[in-house]
Amino acid sequence: MRKEVVLITGANGEMGHGLIKYLGQKKYINIIALDVQPLDDELKPFCTRFIQGDILDQMLLGRMVVEFEIRTIFHLASILSTKAEYNPETAHKVNVEGTLNLLRLAVEQSQWQGQPVKFIYPSSIAVYGLPNLLEKQRAGKVKEDQWCQPITMYGCNKLYCEHLGRYYAHYYRQLAADPERSSVDFRAIRFPGLISADTIPTGGTSDYGPEMLHHAAQGLPYQCFVREDTRIPFMAMPDAIKSLLMLHAAPKEALTQSVYNVTSFNPAASEIYEIVKSYFPDADITFKPHQSRQRIVDSWPVDIDDTAARNDWGWAPDFDQSRAFSEYLIPAIRQRYMANA
Repeated sequence: MRKEVVLITGANGEMGHGLIKYLGQKKYINIIALDVQPLDDELKPFCTRFIQGDILDQMLLGRMVVEFEIRTIFHLASILSTKAEYNPETAHKVNVEGTLNLLRLAVEQSQWQGQPVKFIYPSSIAVYGLPNLLEKQRAGKVKEDQWCQPITMYGCNKLYCEHLGRYYAHYYRQLAADPERSSVDFRAIRFPGLISADTIPTGGTSDYGPEMLHHAAQGLPYQCFVREDTRIPFMAMPDAIKSLLMLHAAPKEALTQSVYNVTSFNPAASEIYEIVKSYFPDADITFKPHQSRQRIVDSWPVDIDDTAARNDWGWAPDFDQSRAFSEYLIPAIRQRYMANA
Protein backbone atom coordinates (compact mmCIF):
# COMPACT_ATOMS: atom_id res chain seq x y z
CA MET A 1 0.00 0.00 0.00
CA ARG A 2 1.30 3.41 -0.95
CA LYS A 3 1.16 5.93 1.87
CA GLU A 4 -1.24 8.88 1.58
CA VAL A 5 0.82 12.07 1.82
CA VAL A 6 0.84 15.82 1.40
CA LEU A 7 3.74 17.05 -0.77
CA ILE A 8 5.31 20.41 0.09
CA THR A 9 7.89 21.80 -2.33
CA GLY A 10 10.19 24.63 -1.29
CA ALA A 11 9.97 23.24 2.22
CA ASN A 12 12.87 25.33 3.55
CA GLY A 13 11.38 28.64 2.53
CA GLU A 14 9.56 31.19 4.69
CA MET A 15 6.15 29.77 3.89
CA GLY A 16 7.33 26.17 4.06
CA HIS A 17 8.42 26.61 7.67
CA GLY A 18 5.03 27.82 8.81
CA LEU A 19 3.04 25.30 6.80
CA ILE A 20 5.10 22.29 7.87
CA LYS A 21 4.97 23.25 11.55
CA TYR A 22 1.19 23.64 11.40
CA LEU A 23 0.41 20.48 9.44
CA GLY A 24 3.06 18.47 11.27
CA GLN A 25 1.22 18.90 14.54
CA LYS A 26 -1.68 16.95 13.07
CA LYS A 27 -0.51 13.39 13.55
CA TYR A 28 -2.79 12.00 10.84
CA ILE A 29 -1.10 14.04 8.07
CA ASN A 30 2.01 12.55 6.47
CA ILE A 31 4.25 15.26 5.02
CA ILE A 32 6.75 14.69 2.24
CA ALA A 33 9.04 17.74 2.13
CA LEU A 34 11.02 18.55 -1.01
CA ASP A 35 13.76 21.17 -1.33
CA VAL A 36 17.05 21.62 -3.16
CA GLN A 37 18.70 22.51 0.17
CA PRO A 38 19.00 20.26 3.24
CA LEU A 39 15.95 20.50 5.46
CA ASP A 40 16.29 22.67 8.57
CA ASP A 41 16.66 20.51 11.67
CA GLU A 42 13.67 22.11 13.36
CA LEU A 43 11.36 20.87 10.58
CA LYS A 44 12.53 17.25 10.49
CA PRO A 45 10.31 15.99 13.37
CA PHE A 46 7.20 17.16 11.50
CA CYS A 47 7.96 15.35 8.23
CA THR A 48 7.37 11.72 7.33
CA ARG A 49 10.19 12.04 4.83
CA PHE A 50 12.46 14.69 3.37
CA ILE A 51 13.67 14.45 -0.21
CA GLN A 52 16.54 16.68 -1.25
CA GLY A 53 16.01 17.27 -4.93
CA ASP A 54 14.95 19.53 -7.74
CA ILE A 55 11.43 20.02 -9.12
CA LEU A 56 13.08 19.98 -12.57
CA ASP A 57 14.18 16.36 -11.99
CA GLN A 58 11.42 14.43 -13.76
CA MET A 59 12.89 11.06 -12.79
CA LEU A 60 12.70 12.03 -9.12
CA LEU A 61 9.08 13.12 -9.48
CA GLY A 62 8.30 9.93 -11.40
CA ARG A 63 9.59 7.82 -8.52
CA MET A 64 7.39 9.78 -6.14
CA VAL A 65 4.31 8.91 -8.23
CA VAL A 66 5.04 5.23 -7.76
CA GLU A 67 6.02 5.41 -4.09
CA PHE A 68 3.39 7.76 -2.65
CA GLU A 69 -0.30 8.52 -2.93
CA ILE A 70 -0.15 12.29 -3.06
CA ARG A 71 -3.53 13.82 -2.18
CA THR A 72 -2.43 17.47 -2.02
CA ILE A 73 0.50 19.43 -3.45
CA PHE A 74 1.49 22.72 -1.83
CA HIS A 75 3.85 24.04 -4.49
CA LEU A 76 5.89 26.69 -2.67
CA ALA A 77 9.21 26.37 -4.53
CA SER A 78 10.21 29.32 -6.71
CA ILE A 79 12.95 31.83 -7.50
CA LEU A 80 11.71 35.14 -6.09
CA SER A 81 11.42 38.48 -7.82
CA THR A 82 14.79 40.14 -7.17
CA LYS A 83 16.87 37.01 -7.82
CA ALA A 84 14.78 36.24 -10.90
CA GLU A 85 15.76 39.55 -12.50
CA TYR A 86 19.44 38.66 -12.27
CA ASN A 87 18.89 35.39 -14.13
CA PRO A 88 15.51 35.48 -15.88
CA GLU A 89 16.01 32.33 -17.96
CA THR A 90 16.85 30.21 -14.92
CA ALA A 91 13.90 31.71 -13.06
CA HIS A 92 11.60 30.81 -15.94
CA LYS A 93 12.90 27.26 -15.97
CA VAL A 94 12.39 26.76 -12.24
CA ASN A 95 9.18 28.74 -11.83
CA VAL A 96 7.38 27.59 -14.98
CA GLU A 97 8.87 24.26 -16.03
CA GLY A 98 9.00 23.15 -12.40
CA THR A 99 5.33 24.00 -11.96
CA LEU A 100 4.47 22.19 -15.20
CA ASN A 101 6.32 19.08 -13.94
CA LEU A 102 4.28 19.13 -10.73
CA LEU A 103 1.00 19.62 -12.60
CA ARG A 104 1.89 16.53 -14.66
CA LEU A 105 2.60 14.69 -11.42
CA ALA A 106 -0.82 15.75 -10.12
CA VAL A 107 -2.47 14.37 -13.28
CA GLU A 108 -0.68 11.04 -12.89
CA GLN A 109 -1.59 10.84 -9.23
CA SER A 110 -5.24 11.56 -9.94
CA GLN A 111 -5.27 8.76 -12.52
CA TRP A 112 -3.88 6.33 -9.94
CA GLN A 113 -6.34 7.47 -7.29
CA GLY A 114 -9.47 8.00 -9.38
CA GLN A 115 -10.06 11.41 -7.80
CA PRO A 116 -8.77 14.97 -8.27
CA VAL A 117 -5.53 15.97 -6.57
CA LYS A 118 -5.55 19.38 -4.91
CA PHE A 119 -2.84 21.71 -6.17
CA ILE A 120 -2.39 24.75 -3.92
CA TYR A 121 -0.30 27.47 -5.55
CA PRO A 122 1.01 30.67 -3.94
CA SER A 123 1.02 33.45 -6.52
CA SER A 124 1.94 37.08 -5.91
CA ILE A 125 1.10 40.75 -6.31
CA ALA A 126 4.02 40.68 -8.76
CA VAL A 127 1.48 39.63 -11.42
CA TYR A 128 0.22 43.21 -11.42
CA GLY A 129 1.86 45.97 -13.40
CA LEU A 130 0.70 49.56 -13.06
CA PRO A 131 2.39 51.98 -15.48
CA ASN A 132 3.07 54.90 -13.14
CA LEU A 133 2.46 56.29 -9.65
CA LEU A 134 -0.54 58.34 -10.74
CA GLU A 135 -2.33 55.25 -12.06
CA LYS A 136 -1.29 53.36 -8.94
CA GLN A 137 -3.00 55.93 -6.73
CA ARG A 138 -6.07 56.07 -8.98
CA ALA A 139 -6.41 52.29 -9.07
CA GLY A 140 -6.71 51.91 -5.29
CA LYS A 141 -7.67 48.35 -4.39
CA VAL A 142 -6.99 46.18 -7.43
CA LYS A 143 -9.14 43.15 -8.27
CA GLU A 144 -7.82 39.85 -9.65
CA ASP A 145 -8.68 40.68 -13.28
CA GLN A 146 -7.20 44.19 -13.32
CA TRP A 147 -3.76 45.48 -14.32
CA CYS A 148 -2.25 42.04 -15.02
CA GLN A 149 0.71 43.34 -17.02
CA PRO A 150 3.74 42.36 -14.88
CA ILE A 151 7.13 43.95 -15.52
CA THR A 152 9.26 41.24 -13.83
CA MET A 153 10.12 37.71 -14.90
CA TYR A 154 8.78 36.48 -11.55
CA GLY A 155 5.46 38.21 -12.14
CA CYS A 156 5.25 36.83 -15.69
CA ASN A 157 6.01 33.34 -14.37
CA LYS A 158 3.37 33.53 -11.67
CA LEU A 159 0.68 34.85 -14.00
CA TYR A 160 1.42 32.19 -16.61
CA CYS A 161 1.37 29.43 -13.99
CA GLU A 162 -2.04 30.63 -12.82
CA HIS A 163 -3.22 30.13 -16.41
CA LEU A 164 -1.50 26.74 -16.59
CA GLY A 165 -3.28 25.64 -13.43
CA ARG A 166 -6.65 26.72 -14.79
CA TYR A 167 -5.93 24.85 -18.03
CA TYR A 168 -5.03 21.63 -16.22
CA ALA A 169 -8.11 21.95 -14.03
CA HIS A 170 -10.63 22.59 -16.80
CA TYR A 171 -9.26 22.08 -20.31
CA TYR A 172 -6.46 19.48 -20.18
CA ARG A 173 -6.29 17.43 -23.40
CA GLN A 174 -9.67 18.78 -24.45
CA LEU A 175 -9.31 17.54 -28.05
CA ALA A 176 -8.19 14.03 -27.14
CA ALA A 177 -10.45 11.07 -27.96
CA ASP A 178 -10.62 10.40 -24.24
CA PRO A 179 -10.12 13.83 -22.63
CA GLU A 180 -9.20 13.83 -18.98
CA ARG A 181 -11.88 14.74 -16.53
CA SER A 182 -10.98 17.50 -14.07
CA SER A 183 -8.05 15.67 -12.54
CA VAL A 184 -6.35 18.64 -10.90
CA ASP A 185 -8.16 20.80 -8.37
CA PHE A 186 -6.04 23.94 -8.86
CA ARG A 187 -6.38 26.79 -6.34
CA ALA A 188 -4.11 29.85 -6.18
CA ILE A 189 -3.63 32.76 -3.81
CA ARG A 190 -2.04 36.04 -4.79
CA PHE A 191 -0.06 37.07 -1.73
CA PRO A 192 1.04 40.57 -0.79
CA GLY A 193 4.46 41.13 0.77
CA LEU A 194 4.92 38.59 3.56
CA ILE A 195 6.62 39.34 6.88
CA SER A 196 7.90 36.41 8.94
CA ALA A 197 9.52 36.34 12.36
CA ASP A 198 10.92 32.84 11.83
CA THR A 199 13.00 33.10 8.68
CA ILE A 200 15.33 35.60 7.03
CA PRO A 201 14.02 37.17 3.80
CA THR A 202 15.48 35.53 0.69
CA GLY A 203 15.24 37.77 -2.34
CA GLY A 204 11.74 39.18 -2.60
CA THR A 205 11.34 42.76 -3.80
CA SER A 206 8.88 43.40 -0.95
CA ASP A 207 11.50 42.26 1.57
CA TYR A 208 12.44 45.80 2.60
CA GLY A 209 9.76 45.50 5.31
CA PRO A 210 11.01 42.33 7.00
CA GLU A 211 14.66 43.23 6.31
CA MET A 212 14.23 46.51 8.20
CA LEU A 213 12.88 44.61 11.18
CA HIS A 214 15.41 41.77 11.23
CA HIS A 215 18.38 44.12 10.87
CA ALA A 216 17.14 46.36 13.69
CA ALA A 217 16.66 43.39 16.02
CA GLN A 218 20.27 42.33 15.40
CA GLY A 219 21.67 45.84 15.83
CA LEU A 220 22.78 45.92 12.19
CA PRO A 221 22.52 49.00 9.96
CA TYR A 222 20.02 48.78 7.13
CA GLN A 223 19.77 50.81 3.93
CA CYS A 224 16.21 50.61 2.65
CA PHE A 225 16.07 50.27 -1.15
CA VAL A 226 12.72 52.07 -1.64
CA ARG A 227 11.43 55.60 -1.01
CA GLU A 228 9.81 56.45 2.29
CA ASP A 229 6.43 57.04 0.61
CA THR A 230 6.39 53.58 -1.04
CA ARG A 231 3.17 51.77 -0.22
CA ILE A 232 2.16 48.17 -1.03
CA PRO A 233 0.07 45.55 0.82
CA PHE A 234 1.61 43.23 3.43
CA MET A 235 0.58 40.28 5.56
CA ALA A 236 2.00 38.46 8.58
CA MET A 237 3.19 34.93 7.80
CA PRO A 238 0.69 33.17 10.12
CA ASP A 239 -2.13 34.72 8.10
CA ALA A 240 -0.50 33.53 4.88
CA ILE A 241 -0.48 29.97 6.23
CA LYS A 242 -4.04 30.37 7.44
CA SER A 243 -5.23 31.49 4.01
CA LEU A 244 -3.57 28.53 2.26
CA LEU A 245 -5.26 26.12 4.65
CA MET A 246 -8.64 27.86 4.36
CA LEU A 247 -8.54 27.75 0.57
CA HIS A 248 -7.46 24.10 0.70
CA ALA A 249 -10.40 23.25 2.96
CA ALA A 250 -13.02 25.24 1.03
CA PRO A 251 -15.71 23.15 -0.72
CA LYS A 252 -15.09 23.18 -4.45
CA GLU A 253 -18.67 24.23 -5.17
CA ALA A 254 -18.14 27.41 -3.11
CA LEU A 255 -15.29 28.64 -5.31
CA THR A 256 -16.19 31.07 -8.08
CA GLN A 257 -12.64 31.47 -9.41
CA SER A 258 -9.30 29.68 -9.34
CA VAL A 259 -7.16 32.64 -8.21
CA TYR A 260 -7.81 34.79 -5.13
CA ASN A 261 -6.30 37.94 -3.65
CA VAL A 262 -5.71 38.02 0.10
CA THR A 263 -4.32 40.90 2.12
CA SER A 264 -4.16 42.48 5.56
CA PHE A 265 -2.53 45.93 5.86
CA ASN A 266 -0.68 48.34 3.55
CA PRO A 267 1.79 50.64 5.33
CA ALA A 268 4.12 53.10 3.68
CA ALA A 269 7.82 52.29 4.12
CA SER A 270 8.04 55.30 6.46
CA GLU A 271 5.34 53.77 8.69
CA ILE A 272 7.30 50.51 8.95
CA TYR A 273 10.34 52.60 9.82
CA GLU A 274 8.45 54.42 12.61
CA ILE A 275 7.13 51.15 14.04
CA VAL A 276 10.58 49.53 14.00
CA LYS A 277 12.14 52.61 15.64
CA SER A 278 9.48 52.57 18.36
CA TYR A 279 10.61 49.08 19.39
CA PHE A 280 14.31 49.47 18.54
CA PRO A 281 15.14 53.17 19.16
CA ASP A 282 18.82 52.69 18.29
CA ALA A 283 18.07 51.10 14.91
CA ASP A 284 20.27 52.53 12.15
CA ILE A 285 17.91 52.69 9.15
CA THR A 286 18.44 54.95 6.15
CA PHE A 287 16.64 55.25 2.83
CA LYS A 288 18.57 54.98 -0.43
CA PRO A 289 16.20 53.96 -3.22
CA HIS A 290 17.54 51.52 -5.78
CA GLN A 291 16.17 52.85 -9.06
CA SER A 292 15.34 49.51 -10.69
CA ARG A 293 13.91 47.85 -7.59
CA GLN A 294 11.90 51.00 -6.87
CA ARG A 295 10.40 50.85 -10.35
CA ILE A 296 9.28 47.27 -9.70
CA VAL A 297 7.64 48.09 -6.37
CA ASP A 298 5.99 51.15 -7.89
CA SER A 299 4.34 48.87 -10.47
CA TRP A 300 2.56 46.91 -7.73
CA PRO A 301 -0.80 48.07 -6.31
CA VAL A 302 -1.07 50.26 -3.26
CA ASP A 303 -3.64 47.71 -2.09
CA ILE A 304 -5.54 44.68 -3.40
CA ASP A 305 -9.21 43.75 -3.22
CA ASP A 306 -9.80 40.40 -1.49
CA THR A 307 -13.61 40.53 -1.55
CA ALA A 308 -13.87 37.28 -3.52
CA ALA A 309 -11.87 35.34 -0.92
CA ARG A 310 -13.95 36.84 1.89
CA ASN A 311 -17.21 35.95 0.14
CA ASP A 312 -16.31 32.51 -1.22
CA TRP A 313 -14.42 30.94 1.67
CA GLY A 314 -14.69 33.31 4.60
CA TRP A 315 -11.22 34.83 4.46
CA ALA A 316 -10.32 37.38 7.16
CA PRO A 317 -6.82 38.03 8.56
CA ASP A 318 -6.12 37.56 12.25
CA PHE A 319 -3.38 40.20 12.27
CA ASP A 320 -3.98 43.82 11.34
CA GLN A 321 -0.97 46.14 11.27
CA SER A 322 -0.92 46.78 15.02
CA ARG A 323 -1.34 43.14 16.05
CA ALA A 324 1.11 41.91 13.42
CA PHE A 325 3.93 43.88 15.01
CA SER A 326 2.98 43.94 18.70
CA GLU A 327 1.75 40.35 19.12
CA TYR A 328 3.65 38.38 16.47
CA LEU A 329 6.68 40.00 14.89
CA ILE A 330 8.34 41.92 17.72
CA PRO A 331 8.07 39.24 20.46
CA ALA A 332 9.14 36.41 18.16
CA ILE A 333 12.02 38.30 16.55
CA ARG A 334 13.32 39.51 19.90
CA GLN A 335 13.26 35.94 21.20
CA ARG A 336 14.97 34.68 18.06
CA TYR A 337 17.96 36.99 18.31
CA MET A 338 18.22 36.86 22.11
CA ALA A 339 18.48 33.10 21.79
CA ASN A 340 21.25 33.47 19.21
CA ALA A 341 23.14 36.14 21.18
